[in-house]
Parts: sequence; C-alpha cells; structure tokens
Amino acid sequence: MKIRTLAALIGAVFACPVMAQSNVTIYGIADAGVMFQKDGPTRIASGIADGSRIGFKGTEDMGNGYKAVFNLEARIELDTGTQTPALINDNQGLYLTRGMGAIPAAVVQRLRSAFQVPGAPAVNPEKALFDRTSMVGLITPMGAVLIGRMYTPSYEVFAAADAFESGTAGTWGGITGGTAGFTALGADIRSQESIQYRISLPNGLGGSLMYGAKNSGYLGRYNKFRAGAMTYKANAFDVGIGYNHGYDQQDRPSLRTITVGGSYTLDAWKFFAGYHSQRNTHSVLVADYIAGWDGTVAPLLAPLGAPTAAALRNVFVTNINLNTQQDSASYQLGLHYRIGAGRIMASYALQDDRTSSNSDAKLFALGYDYNLSKRTDIYTVVAQINNQNDGQYAPGTAGAPGGFLKTPGDTGRALQVGIRHRF
Repeated sequence: MKIRTLAALIGAVFACPVMAQSNVTIYGIADAGVMFQKDGPTRIASGIADGSRIGFKGTEDMGNGYKAVFNLEARIELDTGTQTPALINDNQGLYLTRGMGAIPAAVVQRLRSAFQVPGAPAVNPEKALFDRTSMVGLITPMGAVLIGRMYTPSYEVFAAADAFESGTAGTWGGITGGTAGFTALGADIRSQESIQYRISLPNGLGGSLMYGAKNSGYLGRYNKFRAGAMTYKANAFDVGIGYNHGYDQQDRPSLRTITVGGSYTLDAWKFFAGYHSQRNTHSVLVADYIAGWDGTVAPLLAPLGAPTAAALRNVFVTNINLNTQQDSASYQLGLHYRIGAGRIMASYALQDDRTSSNSDAKLFALGYDYNLSKRTDIYTVVAQINNQNDGQYAPGTAGAPGGFLKTPGDTGRALQVGIRHRF
C-alpha cells in the first residue's frame, strides 16, 4: 500500500528522508500452517509456502529516467515472533563425522552435538534485523546499480525454475543442501557486502552482475564473491542461466554453482525445468569446525598426551575437509495447472551426488493452492524424499530447512496445510 501520511515517521525511524516526489511502501507476507511428518514431530510452522516477512521499499523519481531506490526486508517467524528459525527436526546429521572412527566415540558424539545444537538458529544466526534484503541503489537509463545485501544472480534463476516457488516441502532446494543433507549451503541465496548491476531490455532480455567484497556471501565469510546471470522474460518464457562463485578466507575457490532453467506458460499450464550444478572444495565452514575442535575438544584430549592429541586432531581435520566438499548435479521437472481460483502443482527432482558417498536423493511433490481473495490463499502439499546411502534429507519449509531424518538412507514424508496473506 502506498502511504504519504506515514512518510515522515518512516523517514525518522530509518534515517531515510522522504522527499515530496518519493513513494514509500510497506509490504509483507504472513504465512503459517501445520506440518505432519513421518517419524517426526507435528509442527506449527511459520513460512511454509513463503517466508513470513515485513518490508519497506521506496523510490524517488528524479526525472530523465533516474530513480533512487531502497529496500529493507525483515524475516518474521509467526510461530515464535523471532527472526531465527531452527531446523524442522532435531535429529543428528551424521555425515560430517564420516571417517572419524579412530576418534573416541564420546568425542565424536560431542562433535555432533557441537555441530548441531537442538533449537539453535538454522537461518539468520547473526540475528540481523533486515537479513532478507537491505539495499540502496540508483536506476538509470543504462541499468540499475544496487549496494547492500541482495539475492544472488544464480539463485534468482534457481527460484524461477522451482515449481514450488522456493517453498513448502516440495521446494527443489530441499535436496540441494550439500552431500547427505548437512547444513552447508547448496546455493548462495543472498550475498551481503555486495554491489550489483542489473539491466532489463524491452525485448525481454536481462542480466545482472554482482561482486562481493571481503565478508560477503550468505554467511558473510567469503574473501570475495562473483556472480552473474542472463535472463529472458517474454513470450510466455521466464528462463535464465546463472553463475555464483565464492572464495574462502584464504581466497581459494569455495562454493561454485551453475543454474539453468525457468518456466513456460501455455494456457492453463505452466511448465518448469531446471539444472543446478554445485561444487565446493574449500568450504568456508571448515575454519569454524576446526576452531570448535581446538576450543572444546582439544582440552579434553590433553590427558592423552600431546602426540595422541595431535594425531586425533589430524584425523578430524583431514575428514572434516573431505566431508564438507560438494560435487553434485541436480535436476527438476514440474508443472502448474490452473482450475478456477486454484492451481495444482507437481514436481520431481533428483540430487545426483558425485562424491564417493553417492548419497543421491529423489523428491516427489504434489500440491494444491486455492485463492480465497486477491491477497489470501490456502494450500496443501504432500512430499516424499527417497534418500540413498548416507543421505538424511528431510522435508522442510520456505522459512526453515528440514534438517535430518533419524536414519541415513531412510524415506522422509510430509503433509503441510497452511494459509498465506500478502499485504
């Protein structure tokens, strides 16, 4: 909704002067529902189909094709009132300690507990106020230049190709979170400390380039980040190709993703297809894991003597480096079919793990979304994930990752029913 009477108040709160030619909009999504799971707790969850949020955006038209813009968007968890959702399940993920049999079992269990504290924030652990988006920029006749924390080019292509629109247990991203489902990212959704150039041409072609400085990336740990995308949005097509590439604290290649895909609309049908490649040989999380060992585990091993403690540390460092590596290709096909005020949604996705673990995963999902009004809809989704070998992928939501199944190689199932209101 466009407002003028609140312009002075918003300007004072956010230190953003609102000029007479400015438009400021308050917007948001309130989304919540119930999630039933196989071998998991029934959950009241926020942000099942869409992450609940409140945002402020504005423009100032300066004439001659120039506009100043800003966008501040905050995460809201309706079930708790916080901004830091936890994993849907508290089951232990086992993959990170793979190959550590030489380490005493009690120490391995302590490591697992340190890696994954029940109820700890799985998203926005830094508790940032505007972690979804915080940017300011200038639109010109030659394109837009934006600065701040924003969606990355490759992830925008990924989201456009997802038949479940990056939400519910059917989202394609539910099986792309790294080998076996551990909590490392399978895609950099956003990057902070970044500058982006965007252009959109009248013929439907568009593109974006992004550069992140030190402390960029989704978690703010990259030494630098580079990304770009090309898109085409016209004649019923919404397709693109995107590339993201982060560099770890030592400036070595870290997570690299290539995404190709999109959608095509034909009458009542909308068809989706996507391909997503992810490789990571130097995870930025390794430094955190090693620091955790040195800070909490090493003191416990001191009575064993320096040589034994050093040997056990070497076992840990060698395997944590191996276990945080990613090499996979993911594929997704899906569709929508409109029926009156509703639509049927369906998709199939495959995560082809190319590491030695060969922990593939298959996702099947079916849903129905019905519009009660222009702003409010109700939905239901049923999804199943078939895991292989070390895989522990569990169904999640738009706002929170699913976490892990109790047993590697098991099958995860979920039924979700929710309501979403846009304002």
